[in-house]
Amino acid sequence: MSESGAGTREQAQVPPKRPPVPEPGHHPRDWLLRDDRLPHIWCPTCGIGTAVNSLIEAIHESGHPEEKFVVVSGIGCTGRVAGYLKLDSFHTTHGRAIPFATGLHLANPELKIIVMSGDGDLVAIGGNHLIHAARRNIDITVICVNNFIYGMTGGQLAPTTPHTARTTTSPYGNHEYPFNVPHLVASCGASYVARWTSLHVRRMKRAMLEAIQKKGFSFVEVIAPCSTLYARKNRLGTGYDLMKFYHDNCEVRHGADTADLDIGFQTKIVVGKFVDMEKPTFLDRVAEGAPGR
Repeated sequence: MSESGAGTREQAQVPPKRPPVPEPGHHPRDWLLRDDRLPHIWCPTCGIGTAVNSLIEAIHESGHPEEKFVVVSGIGCTGRVAGYLKLDSFHTTHGRAIPFATGLHLANPELKIIVMSGDGDLVAIGGNHLIHAARRNIDITVICVNNFIYGMTGGQLAPTTPHTARTTTSPYGNHEYPFNVPHLVASCGASYVARWTSLHVRRMKRAMLEAIQKKGFSFVEVIAPCSTLYARKNRLGTGYDLMKFYHDNCEVRHGADTADLDIGFQTKIVVGKFVDMEKPTFLDRVAEGAPGR
């Protein structure tokens, strides 16, 4: 693992232009948001909007033309992200965002493919696609907004729900061991792995920017509050209370062993950049295996 910024995709030659000043009455991110789709569906104090704001800033700061970006998402609260951005976007079937993104990348490797979806979509029904995309080191960026629960469909138990936490389908507490998602993707071969919370806005944006520029499979986990279902079921207070919990209980530990990144119920959360390395991508290996072509 490396803490340096080495191994990134080619940097843009022209510095990014300043985003246009929005017209009165328009959203400040109107230049990349479909304001005709607003208001959005997300609950007050949901962390997804903060993650989208950081993504917009990262896309801008990357300096790459907007027409080179494609955003792919699946089903769920975070799965609605693709529909709110003024980019080429795909709102795919449940759990299938990564194979859609893989197909787009293989068809046009010049595109910057970003998958943004939730923990249920990416790690549960889409878990098999997640591990194999990381194993192949497909040159895409995956942003997983993890709120520990299935938010859109009623608050069911998710593969990331902490042990003992309550959901609609685990009213007496979760008895299953949750996934340590950064460890999962790192052990499968991801080139870049980071985790931040929706409180760490600048660091989250920086991680997204690094992930976009990274050559290979890059993964950013965003821990976000779900005050409507997760917090209510577990009597954790408001979205503000959850953000305060992040402030008081997150430990920045760059380069930490991903095996030590489990998240317990209301326990310390380790955040930071854990993996940043260079390795051949899937298409690099294909080219190596086909000399002269």
